[in-house]
Amino acid sequence: MATPNYSYEKRQRELAKKRKTEEKRMRKANKGDGEAQPGEEGEGTEAGANPEETPSSDSTPPAAA
Repeated sequence: MATPNYSYEKRQRELAKKRKTEEKRMRKANKGDGEAQPGEEGEGTEAGANPEETPSSDSTPPAAA
């Protein structure tokens, strides 16, 4: 049985937290402009988002190098 990669899991949690705070910051910025649209919250194409680092499920272990 393979050992869990805790550093990978920690990095994924950090990235999720960073995305969440960035989305919150964007919502607050849009709220001040008065241009907030209900559908803009879940875009997911932020400048810092890397599709390769966002797995569809956190329970899948990374590929062995």
